[in-house]
Order: sequence, then structure tokens, then C-alpha cells
Amino acid sequence: MSAASDKALRAKLEKKKQELTARLERISANLRRGYEADSKERAKQLEDNEVVDALGNEARGEIAKISAALARMDSGEFGNCVECGMPIDPGRIKAYPYADECIECAEFDEKRRARP
Repeated sequence: MSAASDKALRAKLEKKKQELTARLERISANLRRGYEADSKERAKQLEDNEVVDALGNEARGEIAKISAALARMDSGEFGNCVECGMPIDPGRIKAYPYADECIECAEFDEKRRARP
């Protein structure tokens, strides 16, 4: 990757991380709010909180992936598969900017996780 595209990708990742952090703060605030006295309404709020909490977990996971990608950029390892060390296809990085595996290793891991 060129220095200009590296800089643009870093800016994109940092912006996405800021957006996710802001979303996570809103989710946390939503989860901290009080519950209604009405038992039916409280049950609905608890159900909603489960969904909101799942969204928060998803955001935390994505933030961790972005942080790892930024760290790989800092160390000069960005763009290489963490499993096999081969370069990750630029098209994959464009589609999934914080990819840490080449498509072959990612598919292998996915198949391995799918086994019972």
C-alpha cells in the first residue's frame, strides 16, 4: 500500500472507532437508565436491554479489531496474515479494513469453528 492510502485507511479506521465508541457510550447510558414501576413495562425494558447489550458487545468486538489493526499499522505488520504471514489481498482489506487473515486462513478458521 502507498503512504497516501495507508494514511487514508488509518483515518477511516480511527473515524469508525470514534463512531463505535460514541455508540457504545449511548448504549451504556441506555442500559443505566431506571426501570418502570409497571411489571409489564419493566419486562419489556429488560427484553430490550438484552438486545441493546448484544449490540454493545458487538461494538466492543469491532473496536478491539480496529485497535488491533491500528497496532499492526504502527508495527509495520498491517496487510500480512497473522496466521500464515502472506500478504492479504488489497481487495479484502478494502472490503474489510481490519482483516487480520488472508481469505484462505479465514475460511479455514471458519470451517474449523463450524465443526461440532
